[in-house]
Amino acid sequence: MIIGIDGSRAFLKQRTGIEEYSYQVIQQLTNRLKEHQIVLYLRSYQEVDFFLPANWRIKKIYFPRLWTQIGLSLELFLNPVDVLFVPAHTAPFLHPKRTVVTVHGLEYEIMPEAYSFFERLYMRFSIKNSCRWAEKIISVSRNTKRDLMNLYDISENKINIVYEGYEDITDSLDLGNDAEELSLKPYFLFIGRLEKRKNILGIIEAFDLFKKRTGAKHRLVLGGKSGYGWEEIKKRIELSEYREDIVVTGFVKNGRKWRLLKNAQIFLFPTFYEGFGLPILEAQSQGVPVIASNTSSLPEVANGSAFLVNPAEPKFIAEAIITLAQNEEMANDLISKGYENIKRFSWKICGDLIARLLNE
Repeated sequence: MIIGIDGSRAFLKQRTGIEEYSYQVIQQLTNRLKEHQIVLYLRSYQEVDFFLPANWRIKKIYFPRLWTQIGLSLELFLNPVDVLFVPAHTAPFLHPKRTVVTVHGLEYEIMPEAYSFFERLYMRFSIKNSCRWAEKIISVSRNTKRDLMNLYDISENKINIVYEGYEDITDSLDLGNDAEELSLKPYFLFIGRLEKRKNILGIIEAFDLFKKRTGAKHRLVLGGKSGYGWEEIKKRIELSEYREDIVVTGFVKNGRKWRLLKNAQIFLFPTFYEGFGLPILEAQSQGVPVIASNTSSLPEVANGSAFLVNPAEPKFIAEAIITLAQNEEMANDLISKGYENIKRFSWKICGDLIARLLNE
């Protein structure tokens, strides 16, 4: 059997959530599909940075725009495969009957105001059609499965829930004395795309309330690339009375991300809607208590190991921050629960389950 895998999102230099998922899953599959021929489709400028077995080959598609719908479609038409796996929710127009697609969330349907008109139009077209075309759908959470059934009328039997994993780097992490990170202490941390959907405005408002009520010297570190609504976020930071204590890092490379996580006092993830919520697990793996939203998939992922709040109320976020910052016993309890929670997730388990679906 010939299995094609879309690797176009996995080998970008600056990986965020979906890109990281694609990278980790493909790496896991290299040791799990030994009985088949594997074709890994990449963009012209991409390179694989891990070992590929002899039964894997790379096919680079030289199409700068509409890479999936024209470039990959044409390649699959000229050189068909038996099964196609798309880890980043956009299947090509021309595809084999046996296509497996991972859907990471329908946030653009739940809160369309957090996306541009073009983004909403493109995602609705590509993801809705991908779900219709696919023989099997991988959903990263029960919450996303419910959304697929309720919003897109997808049959329950077609959807397989496979949780994401997290990268366990604790043993290999060099936490050295990074002067910049240490100079930021104590600080609260958010890592993700800096956009409206991530509730960055609410996090800033909550931080302001925390500073006013406590007078503490904490800083707020916002790590990640800018996204939709960044200009409004930037203006809000400039208007903050505590703007000197708000640090915007831009995209955070992997090594620095883990140092920032390890040294944070609290990880803030009160986003409006998430298909999964991988940053919760990354923070918990580094022994950091988490404040997250009580909406979407986050209660499912946290499973009682995070301080859950209403993301629409900055005052509740602020109260949660004050509670954890001042109550060491409660913070330590969440840290212990976090260590237990992450045992439920791993890229190995994720890879095993996806390989089983592809082998079927």
